[in-house]
Amino acid sequence: MLDLNQPHHRINILTGEKVLVSPHRNNRPWQGKVEEIANDDRPQYDPTCYLCPTNKRADGTINPDYKDTYVFTNDFSAILENTEEGEYNNVDLLQATAERGICKVITFSPRHDLTLPEMDVPSILKVIDLWQNEFEELSKKDWIKYIQIFENKGAIMGCSNPHPHGQIWSQSSLPNEILIETARQKEYFAKNSVSLLKAYLDLELSLKERIIIDNAHFVALVPYWATWPFETIVISKRHIQNITEFTPDEKEDLAKTLQELTIRYDNIFSTSFPYSAGMHQAPVNDGIHPEWHWHMHFYPPLLRSASVKKFMVGYEMLGGPQRDITPETAAEIIKKQSTIHYKQA
Repeated sequence: MLDLNQPHHRINILTGEKVLVSPHRNNRPWQGKVEEIANDDRPQYDPTCYLCPTNKRADGTINPDYKDTYVFTNDFSAILENTEEGEYNNVDLLQATAERGICKVITFSPRHDLTLPEMDVPSILKVIDLWQNEFEELSKKDWIKYIQIFENKGAIMGCSNPHPHGQIWSQSSLPNEILIETARQKEYFAKNSVSLLKAYLDLELSLKERIIIDNAHFVALVPYWATWPFETIVISKRHIQNITEFTPDEKEDLAKTLQELTIRYDNIFSTSFPYSAGMHQAPVNDGIHPEWHWHMHFYPPLLRSASVKKFMVGYEMLGGPQRDITPETAAEIIKKQSTIHYKQA
């Protein structure tokens, strides 16, 4: 029997990628980079913030005096709706294809100082409603094939504005991760007539080794193959393809799950815990995808403290992903955190 306390590989069932786990390395001394902790003492309103209500954005647009959520097309979109179709191919060695898309920004609330874990459930529900509405409207454009909803939280994750917000990128082709996850889920569904994540979730619920949250409609857990130190995945108990299929009860449980998970994150190091998080869901205008099972990834970079992060360098860039603490250890650390935010404790 393999001793999981010694170096070993685990397989990410969604991608097929190997992850090297090296539990003994967590005891090594740290004399490397120490991050500067971002100031988390922000005002409710910042007159210089281009996301706050009534303020001017970079393109001169004045934000409305919004009271809940607010969405607009990104003033600096990575992909553009008016991009003309075209290809470049030089003897199959130099290839390029035009990419068309729409990028949107969603502010979670008018409050400059409130992150998701500091918002109440009704306010998070309004964010989920907006995610649903935007997904539905964008999917009506037949040239859009995939809609990516995500959030980068914290300066350490490259977030360019501290006002809590997320983004939606919709595009005319399927991104790499979605192509890979589609193929893996399709293969499993064809063989077993059940979704890959439903089978995986049933197994995790029986083992109870990596579960963080388990409510009526969602489970949040540290995946067996986690790469980032405190990586988690939220999986819907019901096998559905995208966010528009959630019932009112499911949406409420999703709001509670997101609130509790992010509170636990903040409480690990008593800091506004940075992460990149995003939903993976079925492509649109691309036929039916019964194999797809909605889920949401959280990739936080912190490792030992609020100021020490996990770097993906060296072997990780040249060989493959590697982690020090085991997913089981990470799950225990997250589970033992209070569900009351450290600022309110």
